[in-house]
Amino acid sequence: MNSDTAANPIIAIDHVTRRFGETVMAVDDVSLDIHEGEFFALLGPSGCGKTTLLRMIAGFEILTEGTIRIDGHDIVGVPPNKRPVNMVFQSYAVFPHMTVADNVGYGLKVTGVPAGQRAAMVEEALGLVKLDGLGRRKPDQLSGGQRQRVALARALVKRPKVLLLDEPLSALDAKLREAMQLELVRLQKNVGITFIIVTHDQHEALSMADRIAVMDNGKVRQVAPPAELYEFPSSRFVADFIGKMNLFEGRVDQRDTSTLMVAVDGLGTIAVPTDEDVHGSVGIAVRPEKVRLSADKPDPHMIAVSGTVTEVAYLGNESHVYLNTASGLRVNVVVKNEIRSTEPSARLGETLWAAWTPRDTLVLRD
Repeated sequence: MNSDTAANPIIAIDHVTRRFGETVMAVDDVSLDIHEGEFFALLGPSGCGKTTLLRMIAGFEILTEGTIRIDGHDIVGVPPNKRPVNMVFQSYAVFPHMTVADNVGYGLKVTGVPAGQRAAMVEEALGLVKLDGLGRRKPDQLSGGQRQRVALARALVKRPKVLLLDEPLSALDAKLREAMQLELVRLQKNVGITFIIVTHDQHEALSMADRIAVMDNGKVRQVAPPAELYEFPSSRFVADFIGKMNLFEGRVDQRDTSTLMVAVDGLGTIAVPTDEDVHGSVGIAVRPEKVRLSADKPDPHMIAVSGTVTEVAYLGNESHVYLNTASGLRVNVVVKNEIRSTEPSARLGETLWAAWTPRDTLVLRD
């Protein structure tokens, strides 16, 4: 993405608020720039405002405050059918009495595109979503994944500047959902259109998006690429919502230019490398996959605590081991099942050490 594209976003959301009644905020003072050709995700728990924000971009919800610009044009007050966007709904919303081709070409027909041109555009759209040769079928003759592709083709056939996707994969089973995630990424890169997807599924967002906005209670908590969001969350909420996290309460004792000394109940005083200027109460966090289990006490340079194994969850490719320490801490450790074996990664009641490096430790302020 070049600097010109970044400076001139395809969508500019500026201090947007959507209020229901006097006090209930569905979206609360959100500002976002979404770049041309970007696969962008709005991620958060149910009721956080992500779908309301998407519907405001589409024109199905009215802004209480703020502005939204698409390709440099203020679209507040512009009706949905006049905006350079199209939307794929969670329910697909395909017409059961129409053929696949008629479904895809419906919007073109309504806007008066001649039959010959319409047929060529429909054929091209079906090719994009790998439904070649299925134009004469009815939706009830298709699988769930194929019906989703029909909805995508119908949305893409007019080549909008932005495609909006509201939980588009939630009705699919796990295996098909994973396949469609890869397919959507391929499709987006192929057509070059900006995609904005709403999802509550963190794995879906991490695997698909170029950048993610994490929302909570109507506000955007952090916007970042997936790896940055996962490895360097800006708050306790983001750290806890994205993936799994061990989170301990601490208090800053002292700091120098590159190291923070934090007193943590059950861990003692630990040294965390950071250049952030933080004081007082903080959260100390570490991802479970960065923690190592051992029967012997780890090297002194590691942050370590011993505990009793209380739970072991076998998930096939990995196991989740939970330790309880004498001081009351609970530590989750992800162990990769790299060796073909039926032996458990740890045994209930076993006393083990959990350890991780200082550089893998996060300091969270709120």
